[in-house]
Amino acid sequence: MRARVKWLEGVAFVGESESGHAVVMDGAPDAGGHNLGFRPMEMLLLGLGGCASFDVVLILQRGRHAVTDCVVELEAERAPEPPRVFTRIHARFIVTGKGIPESAVRRAVQLSAEKYCSATLMLGKTAAMSHDFEVVEAP
Repeated sequence: MRARVKWLEGVAFVGESESGHAVVMDGAPDAGGHNLGFRPMEMLLLGLGGCASFDVVLILQRGRHAVTDCVVELEAERAPEPPRVFTRIHARFIVTGKGIPESAVRRAVQLSAEKYCSATLMLGKTAAMSHDFEVVEAP
């Protein structure tokens, strides 16, 4: 995997992925930024959410469960001093579908957290990771 990050101005950068996508990252105004895009640490947290959600949905679909929606709400805390690594991350999965048993969602979330999600396993080296879930019956 390859990526490229190019400085734009101040503390703004554009990140380009090998797959041809781009995203703007910028710092907070108090750090000289103009609030033009995501903070780099926000990107890490979003990446974790995307990685874990990908796993949960795929595991449930492979189990032939009728998933209609999956949202993960993330809360993180960072160390107060540099390096300001994540010290705690909590992920709450809200899975919607028809007749999905809680046990299937519990298993999918656990497999993602303990075996498949590279981002969770990597960030778990510095942060206390936790998760929970909610199953919503689709109308």
